[in-house]
Amino acid sequence: MIIVEGSARIPEGAWDKAEAAMKKMIVASRFEEGCIEYAYSRDLIDTNLLRIIERWKDKAALVSHFAEPHMAEFRQALAEIGPQDLKVRMYEAEPEPLPL
Repeated sequence: MIIVEGSARIPEGAWDKAEAAMKKMIVASRFEEGCIEYAYSRDLIDTNLLRIIERWKDKAALVSHFAEPHMAEFRQALAEIGPQDLKVRMYEAEPEPLPL
């Protein structure tokens, strides 16, 4: 499994535009082959901080995701929104349940 996690700062006044773009991206991405989870969230304490979490079946599914038309549309929206401190990382993982 591939896990993508990241964060970005959304500028003041840009959240409405960012949310509209993110919702479209989430819906389209969740229908992609190999997508296990795809979500964005707003930090509860630092409200300008966006959290990113994705889980993909394998690296091929993630590579295919980057070639999707909705990804190009999302990149264009991001360029207009101007997120700051964008950091996104990919990890290979073998999931194990945590004993809670």
